[in-house]
Amino acid sequence: MAPAEVIAEWMKKPEEERKEAEAKMRTEWDAWMAEHKDSVLNTIALGKTKRVSESGVEDTKNDMMLSSYVQAESLEAAAAIFANHPHFQIPGATIEVMETRPM
Repeated sequence: MAPAEVIAEWMKKPEEERKEAEAKMRTEWDAWMAEHKDSVLNTIALGKTKRVSESGVEDTKNDMMLSSYVQAESLEAAAAIFANHPHFQIPGATIEVMETRPM
C-alpha cells in the first residue's frame, strides 16, 4: 500500500528525479526478490480501480500498488519476509499480509 496522495505528489516531480529514485528502488527490489525467491510465488502490478456497488460502477482510487503471493509456514513467517522491504522508501507505505485458503 502507498497513499494515493503521495503517489500523485511523486508524479509531479521532474521526470529525471523520479527515474533516478525509481531505478534505485528497482535495484533494491530485485535484490529483495532474489533473496526471497523460494517464498515469493508471484508479484503483479495493480492498475486502475473500479468500485462496484448496488448503485453501479464508478472510478475510484485506493492505496494498493502491487500484489504478491508468498508461501510460508505461518502468517507471522509470511509477514517477516517483508521486514525491511524497499517499498518502505515510499512515505506512508505499508504492506498488508493476509492468509488465503480454499473456498
